[in-house]
Amino acid sequence: MPNLPRQDDSLLPSSKDNDRNLTRQPHTPRSGASTSSESIKAVAIYEVVKGVGALLGAGALWSWHSDLEHWLTTATASWQQTFGQLLAPQVDSAVRIAQQASKNWPVFLLLIFAYASLRFLEAYGLWQDKTWAYWFGVLGYGIFIPIEIYYLFASPFDWFKLAILISNIIIVIVVYRNMKRKGLI
Repeated sequence: MPNLPRQDDSLLPSSKDNDRNLTRQPHTPRSGASTSSESIKAVAIYEVVKGVGALLGAGALWSWHSDLEHWLTTATASWQQTFGQLLAPQVDSAVRIAQQASKNWPVFLLLIFAYASLRFLEAYGLWQDKTWAYWFGVLGYGIFIPIEIYYLFASPFDWFKLAILISNIIIVIVVYRNMKRKGLI
């Protein structure tokens, strides 16, 4: 068979062979591309909302801090007229915090900005699929679960406390499952 071409192992495969090989390979993301799941992105968005809410709350309190007692009395009365006793313990707690904050605004604002910065930092890390953000999320939410369970049973039943507990448990489960999927634990 002198007229038949020999197959040489040193020859490169044809472009037709390359096309077939490319279609068989599973899709892998580019290096550096974010591979965080949709559930992790939802947690990141939740973190951004918490950070923005803290900053908006700080801005509102700062705007009204010169007449805080009048504003708190009016806001509390308006809340009770509209919603009755719904979230009354949380409203009372927010009023007490605002009254304490009015005694030292710079420290209070510094704490709120620190809190918001942590929320934004965690959101960025989760969105960018950073390992440290997963650990930060699991530990940051997980550490409060026993405390929330204690307060749920130690004080009168409150739907708001139950909702916070459930949402924190869901977040820990979501982040934990993604950590496991990525092989971090």
